[in-house]
Amino acid sequence: MTATSLSPSLIPSLWDDAFASKISEPELLLYRSNLLGSDLRVTNYGGGNTSAKLTHSDPLTTQSVTVLWVKGSGGDLGSMALNGFSTLYLDKLKQLKGLYRGLTDEDEMVGYLPHCTFNLNPRAASIDTPLHAYIPHAHVDHMHPDAVIAIAASARSRELTEEVFGGEIGWLPWQRPGFDLGLKLEALARANSGLCGIMLAGHGIFTWGDTAKSCYETTLRIINRANEWLAMTVIGPAFGGPVCAPLPETERRAIAAALMPALRGKISATQPKVGHFNDSLEVLEFVCARDRDALAALGTSCPDHFLRTKIRPLVVPFNPQSPDLPGTLAALDAAVADYRAEYAAYYERCRRPNSPKMRDPNAVVYLVPGVGMITFAADKATARIAGEFYVNAINVMRGANGADRYIGLDEQEAFDIEYWLLEEAKLQRMPKPKSLAGQIAFVTGGAGGIGRATVESLLNEGAAVVAADIDVGSLNAAVQEFAQRFGRDRVAGVHLDVTDETSVQRGFEAAALAFGGVDLLVSNAGIASSAPIEETSLDLWNRNISVLATGYFLVAREAFKMLKTQGTGGSIVFIGSKNALAASPNASAYCTAKAAELHLARCLALEGAPLGIRVNSVNPDAVLRGSKIWSGSWLQERADAYNLSTDALEDHYRQRSLLKRSVYPEDIAAAVLFFCTGASAKSTGNILNVDAGNAAAFTR
Repeated sequence: MTATSLSPSLIPSLWDDAFASKISEPELLLYRSNLLGSDLRVTNYGGGNTSAKLTHSDPLTTQSVTVLWVKGSGGDLGSMALNGFSTLYLDKLKQLKGLYRGLTDEDEMVGYLPHCTFNLNPRAASIDTPLHAYIPHAHVDHMHPDAVIAIAASARSRELTEEVFGGEIGWLPWQRPGFDLGLKLEALARANSGLCGIMLAGHGIFTWGDTAKSCYETTLRIINRANEWLAMTVIGPAFGGPVCAPLPETERRAIAAALMPALRGKISATQPKVGHFNDSLEVLEFVCARDRDALAALGTSCPDHFLRTKIRPLVVPFNPQSPDLPGTLAALDAAVADYRAEYAAYYERCRRPNSPKMRDPNAVVYLVPGVGMITFAADKATARIAGEFYVNAINVMRGANGADRYIGLDEQEAFDIEYWLLEEAKLQRMPKPKSLAGQIAFVTGGAGGIGRATVESLLNEGAAVVAADIDVGSLNAAVQEFAQRFGRDRVAGVHLDVTDETSVQRGFEAAALAFGGVDLLVSNAGIASSAPIEETSLDLWNRNISVLATGYFLVAREAFKMLKTQGTGGSIVFIGSKNALAASPNASAYCTAKAAELHLARCLALEGAPLGIRVNSVNPDAVLRGSKIWSGSWLQERADAYNLSTDALEDHYRQRSLLKRSVYPEDIAAAVLFFCTGASAKSTGNILNVDAGNAAAFTR
């Protein structure tokens, strides 16, 4: 299949007739949906709806009935499967018109939708279902393309719709989605048989067709027409032209890495947040523009944009023409407090008698002049998607202001959407977050046996994880595997040499840029060596001290700095060793370094306690399987020390333990997880031996 060659701003048709001829009508709807949802120029993540009115045999009567297939609540067009569609009897949906009591009782109509379900489909129907049901056409698309919303969000939206599309596209004023809007769409479509779509002011567009293919191609044609018109109409500098230039990339990233933990700490009092940084060309053009503040204050127009990005962004008080990062960091308290106060005032101005309680008053979007955009949410994916939505809003503002005058969503309408009782009910149905949701972990030696097991256990409990390792190949393989299993927004990899101060500093900067900061440090990077004292070279001694003592110091110091900046506490876990407490023959360098490591943890526990930073140690012993330190000479060296073959070493360790059991990486990871969660909230300065019992290593 070859895409049509068009200019970069236009969207090619990707419809494949050969493929489409082999699939069913429901699958054609899915095919169309996936094609449309895969291009952010068509609609944003989770936004838009598609539908088809198809004939099926009723399971009870076997008679042919018309069934509305429509994207269900909470789905994403680009990635959904067939089970993402709700299916409802069309005749029952039409019968709902007799129950409708008017605008004041809109929400009750949602409660009737389950009664219209076809074939016991468990997928919940969305609030947009009536909008698709009542349009008298077989196939309907509802999209949020930036180019179209630029026209929809203009002051002269109705006139521009006529100018751009002629008589093909009807127009309706802004109205919150619901039953009444569905009736108005039906009335306008029936009264104007020549229409192929309807523009919703400030919102988006509906288009339709007799077949899945014709509907898809009409949708693209209308979007491309809007793109072409804007390209011809919008000339001159965007957003009033630049008032400053973007800083160099290296400088932008350094400033963002410093700002994100500071911001994160100030907005995470009630719920931990995870961040995302965006310095794309669109974002830089906007944050460096003369009209940035005025446009940002207007907020977004499309309700999909607004629900993700909040009423408006916070513009960080940073001057790229005279950078003063310390001054900006010092000014964040006031900036965040002002935003909260303004949000509380907005809530009080707009609240209804039955409105839910005020939610988190902190901003989601933070614009940094000359640097880029930072977004924070409950998890990385939500923060990233919020940023994508604000890029959509930037594109809309560029087009609307270039062609006419941009209009944001009316404040009361914005509030009524944000605090919609149906939206509140959806939030209340959300599953309880896992124990480490919103937490960010940094794991050194993350590609090794214990490290990988630890990363996996933290991911399983909802944390975002930065895996750091000196072995690039193993690191990339581990990160790729975890990204496939848990999603690319949950894990990041950092090449790190714990003995190199600059490398460690850059590693934590990378963590700040990737997720916004660090809450949990698992210091696990390690080596092992074995030699009689007279054969222990200075290089061997220094290598052990460098990795196991100095390395742990450097990593802990950077973690302390970031945790202190955030001001929300945290947990540090050192992976020690039985050898930190019990000496072993022919391992003086290793045992000494591990003992130093253990005492460093005790010292840090003293310093961290007033800051809410807990520091604990896990002491493994004889973790042979999956551990990278046993893949080198250490295995043979330890076998020689006990006058054993390498094959006999594991059983030797098992038999010398009190419990006669082997210790595996997953056992160490379980102990680490304990120290990372609230289950150990009152533990610091402690040592947890995971060695199947070794009397010589008892801590008391």
